[in-house]
Amino acid sequence: MGRAFEYRRAAKEKRWDKMSKLFPKLGKAITMAAKEGGDDPSMNAKLRTAIQNAKAQNMPKDNIEAAVKRATQKDLASFSEIIYEGKGPHGVLVYVECATDNPTRTVANVKSYFNKVGGSIVPNGQLEFMFGRKSVFELARKEGVDPEEVELELIDAGCESIEVEDDKMFVYGDFTAFGTLSKAIDDLQLEVLKANLQRIPTSPIDLTEEQMVDVEKLLDKIEEDDDVQQVFTNIA
Repeated sequence: MGRAFEYRRAAKEKRWDKMSKLFPKLGKAITMAAKEGGDDPSMNAKLRTAIQNAKAQNMPKDNIEAAVKRATQKDLASFSEIIYEGKGPHGVLVYVECATDNPTRTVANVKSYFNKVGGSIVPNGQLEFMFGRKSVFELARKEGVDPEEVELELIDAGCESIEVEDDKMFVYGDFTAFGTLSKAIDDLQLEVLKANLQRIPTSPIDLTEEQMVDVEKLLDKIEEDDDVQQVFTNIA
């Protein structure tokens, strides 16, 4: 997918790693996945992936099991996943994915983060054409495994491309193929280190170091919010 795509992927990986060290966010991702598709990981690709991501960050087994059980609690009925779209400084576009039991609180917080840097939230859907959604799987590359053969095996499941970096393979597919790709990867007995749905900018922009300082202030503040699960931008 080219060098620019690699830079964008590296940026998203860095931000995801920073966020996913927080067990509450990982636990919420597990709970929401179980609520949406059931508490059986073998039948729920999103839940299976959320658990894999939690394990990759050394989240204790008890915490994972507790997060799954929370999906059946009555008070979770008010929990919902919400997306906010916004414009930050220097032409930066931002997608903020949240899981919250209090949308009024969450939107007020997110708005305040943008307002403090001269940005603003925009109506949902306004940035849709500026981003493409992709399923992204980070796999451990076993000795003797040929990435080209893996790609051929996964094409029918929705694989669009595979990139190799050191001892890892990155599998990319359309966001609608997440479930089929997850199952196909499991069938090949490949180790999934991390997986999620990413929003990839169609026209990424470059910023100077000085501009990045302003943008990082906004992104750091957003990511510190307990209701925020993932953040995506159009930064190259």
